[in-house]
Amino acid sequence: MATGVKRAFKYRFCPTDAQAAELSRTFGCVRKVYNLALAARTEAWARQERVSYSQTSAMLTAWKKTEELAFLSEVSSVPLQQALRHLQGAFANFFAKRAKYPRFKSKRKSRAFAEYTSSAFTFRGGRLKLAKMAGPLDIVWSRPLPEGSVPTTVTVSRDAAGRWFVSMLCDDPTVKPLAATDAAVGIDVGLDHLLTLSSGEKIANPRHERRDRARLARAQRNCARKEKGSANREKARRKAARIHARITDRRRDGLHKLTTRLVRENQTLVIEDLTVRNMVKNHRLARAISDAAWSEFRSLLEYKAAWYGRDVVVVDRFFPSSKLCSHCGTLQGKMPLNVRTWTCDCGTVHDRDVNAAKNLLAAGLAVSVCGAGVRPQRRTPGGQSATKQKTPRREP
Repeated sequence: MATGVKRAFKYRFCPTDAQAAELSRTFGCVRKVYNLALAARTEAWARQERVSYSQTSAMLTAWKKTEELAFLSEVSSVPLQQALRHLQGAFANFFAKRAKYPRFKSKRKSRAFAEYTSSAFTFRGGRLKLAKMAGPLDIVWSRPLPEGSVPTTVTVSRDAAGRWFVSMLCDDPTVKPLAATDAAVGIDVGLDHLLTLSSGEKIANPRHERRDRARLARAQRNCARKEKGSANREKARRKAARIHARITDRRRDGLHKLTTRLVRENQTLVIEDLTVRNMVKNHRLARAISDAAWSEFRSLLEYKAAWYGRDVVVVDRFFPSSKLCSHCGTLQGKMPLNVRTWTCDCGTVHDRDVNAAKNLLAAGLAVSVCGAGVRPQRRTPGGQSATKQKTPRREP
């Protein structure tokens, strides 16, 4: 593993009125260029032709010379070129069957952001100045950048709550592999408890959305009563967005602390490959599953394990972890979700979640030690997947 990794450091900042206006114009131009290029490539796709990034770049030059789109020349050209590169990446993922066909960006729903490369900003003495701006951004330095690191890419964004952020991508030499250990843990995710570890530890589910559900409902009802397009509706919408942002921030903070602790304490971490996008189709559990953020937990765990030299093993979703006795290996019959404890024929009394975590750990160790078949996965960065386990037949 390399001595350092590319890492993004995100900070809030307070723009002046002029800076906010300039950035808002840039966000709009970025969205406009992306949609124009996507429309051009879609038309070419209908003619069974392909348009490359260089061709869309030439289109951008021609668009700037037209009277209708002359306003594109008023903002920095770098974020516009980066928008074309992002579109090129979206099409690359589509042709590789890693993603769906790119969609048009919406003024109301899409993320407002602009990406600047090193040619479009200066960073000296802790002061960041973007192209087309007279002064530096007033950044709230909540933590220092790594000593000696210089940003290579800067991304400015504004969330639905009206908060401004700047994300700086730079090399972080402080991220190094941790000392190897023999510790391994199986992790079973759930709703009653967010995580259950093979050691028997259960981590409570904080249910961040439920804590603010009543307040959020009031804010959304208040927003629905306002006239569309009015200033009062915008104020009410932003109030509801601030509640959503607070829920998201608390959830992400808790997951970061939890995944960092697990990665530091264990060499091998075994999780289950869950199809969350299918599970949320259950309307009785969709809200709770979304609030638990299992997919985000997995993403954080995998990239931190890659940073610090840990192993993440992903066990196939069809592995019967809950119904398999971790003591004698006997497979039970059907086991509804309301069954939280059960007794095996061998006399062992199992807690459903702890037993599942122990079985996941055993299956994961079999992969890392002996090597198991690996089935194709939706995504497996930093992890392997144990082969599908067939249900053994009982002897008559």
